[in-house]
Amino acid sequence: MSRRPLLKADRWNALFAAPKDERELIRHCTLDPADLDLVMAKRTPHNRLGLAVQLCLMRHPGRAWLHGEVLPEAMVAFVAEQIGVCPEDLAEYSRREQNRWEHAAEAQRYLGLHVAGRDDRRAALAAALDAADTTDQGQPIAEAMIAALRDRHAVLPAADALDRIGRAARVLARRRMEAALLDGLPAERPGDLDRLLEVDPANRITRFAWLRSPPEAPGEKNLLALLERLRVIRDFGLDPRRRERIHPDRWRQLVREGEVTPAHLAVDLNAGRRRATVAAQLIELGFRLTDAAVAMFCRLVGRQFAKARSRRNQRHLETGRTAGELLRLFRDTLRALSEANETDSDAIGLLHERIGWHRLMQAQAVLESFEGAAEPDPLVDVAGQSDMVRRCAKAVIEAFVFRSARRRDPLLAAALELLRQLYRERRRGLPAKPPVGHLADQVRKAMLAAGKPRKLYEVATLAVLRDRLRSGDVWVAGGRTFRPLTADLVPASTVAARKEADDLRLGVPPDPVAWLAEKRQELALKLQQLANRARAGKLTDVRMAEGKLVVSPERSTVPKAAEDAKWLILDRMPQVRITELIAEVDAWTGFSEAFTHLRTGDLPRNIQTLHAGILADATNLGLKGMADASAGVTARQIGWCRQFHAHDAAFKTGFARIIDAQLAHPYARIWGDGSASSSDGQFLPAAGRAGKRSDVNTHYSHGPGGKFYTWVSDRYGHYHILPIGVTESEAAYVLDGIYGHASRLDIAEHYVDTGGATDHVFALFAVLGRRLVPRLRNLKDWSLYILADADPLLRQHIGDRIDEQAIREAWDEVLRIALSIEDREVAPSTVLKKLAALPKTNLLAPALREIGRIERTLFMIEWYSSPALRARCRAGLNKGEAGHKLVRAVFFHERGEIRDAAFEGQAFRASALNLVVSAIILWNTAYLSRAVDQLRAEGHELPHHIRRHVSPQIWEHINLIGTYDWSHQDLPPLGAFRPLRRAPSDFQTAA
Repeated sequence: MSRRPLLKADRWNALFAAPKDERELIRHCTLDPADLDLVMAKRTPHNRLGLAVQLCLMRHPGRAWLHGEVLPEAMVAFVAEQIGVCPEDLAEYSRREQNRWEHAAEAQRYLGLHVAGRDDRRAALAAALDAADTTDQGQPIAEAMIAALRDRHAVLPAADALDRIGRAARVLARRRMEAALLDGLPAERPGDLDRLLEVDPANRITRFAWLRSPPEAPGEKNLLALLERLRVIRDFGLDPRRRERIHPDRWRQLVREGEVTPAHLAVDLNAGRRRATVAAQLIELGFRLTDAAVAMFCRLVGRQFAKARSRRNQRHLETGRTAGELLRLFRDTLRALSEANETDSDAIGLLHERIGWHRLMQAQAVLESFEGAAEPDPLVDVAGQSDMVRRCAKAVIEAFVFRSARRRDPLLAAALELLRQLYRERRRGLPAKPPVGHLADQVRKAMLAAGKPRKLYEVATLAVLRDRLRSGDVWVAGGRTFRPLTADLVPASTVAARKEADDLRLGVPPDPVAWLAEKRQELALKLQQLANRARAGKLTDVRMAEGKLVVSPERSTVPKAAEDAKWLILDRMPQVRITELIAEVDAWTGFSEAFTHLRTGDLPRNIQTLHAGILADATNLGLKGMADASAGVTARQIGWCRQFHAHDAAFKTGFARIIDAQLAHPYARIWGDGSASSSDGQFLPAAGRAGKRSDVNTHYSHGPGGKFYTWVSDRYGHYHILPIGVTESEAAYVLDGIYGHASRLDIAEHYVDTGGATDHVFALFAVLGRRLVPRLRNLKDWSLYILADADPLLRQHIGDRIDEQAIREAWDEVLRIALSIEDREVAPSTVLKKLAALPKTNLLAPALREIGRIERTLFMIEWYSSPALRARCRAGLNKGEAGHKLVRAVFFHERGEIRDAAFEGQAFRASALNLVVSAIILWNTAYLSRAVDQLRAEGHELPHHIRRHVSPQIWEHINLIGTYDWSHQDLPPLGAFRPLRRAPSDFQTAA
């Protein structure tokens, strides 16, 4: 049996504890008339109170009153009040042990309880085994046993007895899981799994470590390395369907444990657990490597087209310079000819003198080359530079089986099969009539014009394959990312059932006809109101210019006194080290309690080590750097704690505790009601290994980098963060934070910049019952879409009519997507990415586009009409953009560069950074409130309209650098605060 206890003593005590808070007392300790009759039959007050307490304990938690146990005063007082005796009478009752045992037996008979026997313990074991099939953690197993005993009306046995039963169940469940994974394998396979953990003398790492460290930078060599790892995994013959024999929660836990368990620790596990851990990792790695290889292949194909566009732009630039020189030469020639005509002189001689005949002849040659040159088709350009991609395609097509929802898909059944045959037979030319059903007409014409070269055909086919993989229209067997959109959604039958029960709880009705009728009326009315107000000149800060409405540039509404108030308040804020700030916020919120051990569920043994690991990632210092700069912790301690305690779920729960605490703080109300938020991406340069796998976006920098996309509430809470690619569209991720956080925030209105707004995003916000408010760049160039005729005054704004038929045809699928997002079955970014890549023949993408156009038109009308909306959006975006400065201040080591090559490493950095930033904002909120109270007591007015512009995103009073001392922290007592400063400081002088 496992030596590790199911639960520590304090947790058993919590499960067996007598009720003490008001809600539990009312629920479990309220005596009904029959209870009172039984109790009042006793002659003495102390016996009445003792029996009443016994009744309550037998009901909940379901045990007898233990010898020497001191009951909560609140419980004794609550029971005593009901029977009209003094709580102090219980002291007399405790003196006679026989009374307590007699009353316990009487209470058992009255409540129909019995002492737990063999059958009850077996039932507890069965319940524990069911719970242990889903998790290895002790708390749910213990709760399952207690619930089973209560259902059987058995008095709870002692905690140590339940602990033994729970440990036995956990061992049995683990053995059943191991058998489900390993039974039926060939006899030699367990030995092969063990050999993966042996160090290979050639490269001095285990084969297991090699499999788990695939390259991520896009490149031919790295793609082939991914496929080689995938081949090794496939050679083991582990059927991925074996994971279906195990409960999904238990499977996820086993995979997470394997991910953080290095090979040298896995060797020390018992044989069954070791082999099950390795087998689970191999199955999971099969999925991940498949997705990684396909994603890398898609990026390589995409990069070839990006390079082609770059070459075309460079040609245009060079052509523009040459054209400019020719125009200047033409101007000088005309001037010379004009002068010769006016002075009746020799025109040829003057041209020789002023221009030079050789220059004109050179210009003639350049002009003739322009006349004969035509812009090559991008496919032709890519085909000329495609040798590397074609070699990669050969490996990918041989390695994977592609699937499609279409019957006899021409891409899979003909084109890819032809390429596979050409690669195997090493043939250079195409057949006389290659299959072209998958190619667009424009591509077919380019092939005919080029004489059907094989390179062009391959590149065109690979481009189609890439686009359809990204949309989910084609997918790969054995992968998870590249699969149909419908595979991620709730079943259509669920949507139908909820429509029938009127239980959609979305922002639109189940009937598209009713929704369109409502929008037709609303759109017509608001368009006419906009035209009338524009005609009358009643639109604030909006003018009509050349037939188009133009919004005047925004003016700052921040009072000048706000900056003075900021420095005045900062002058009172306590100076604090970042280590102390984190510890103080943890004492307030208990966020460290979320960082339980991945397997045991225990808290870190040393909380300071956890804090050090979080700060190491947040400041970009790294584990070794933090250990070198720290007093009281070592690199080994930090690494161990980070490995087993820091995971996605822990960070998510930790965020929620801090965000909820800041949301609940009374002073935070000055900034908003918590129903609005904004999101924005922050560019961070990439270096080292991260630079090799990162893309370049010249909008931000000419070097590689990434973005941390952050969501900020109107109360300044940084409630979610995601690392995303620097070339990725921010619009795809806007909804991820709103549906990905675990705090009490319920966002109704969300602000973004132009990059966060597309018609699909507008549509999903509306269908989900939320509101998107973007600050659109060049607003006058965005069209207004109509469902009926509009006022001629707006004719230059009016675009196409809405395709109502497209909306009606795909309405049920739109509802299905919305329900899937609302029920957290799929990430919104997954949906939006696939929608953007769907082929034009798909009905869903056009329907969402039309819904989005309606919602965007209504938004634009309100934007023109409402200065208050524009002000709210500006203020919301400013909060998020101001938060970038605080992020930069915290994430300062290594010049603020991302250096983690793996996405998981970047996610850890981003999560830790967001947690520390959130802690700073909560700490500042608490002390801002106290500083303002002190300043008011000193006679400073600080009115509401000034204070609301003093943000908690300040850090001048926080020591973020230097030596981090985790062993000696000057923390105020729990429930107390640091003293505010009173003497003027350098802050006031600087202001």
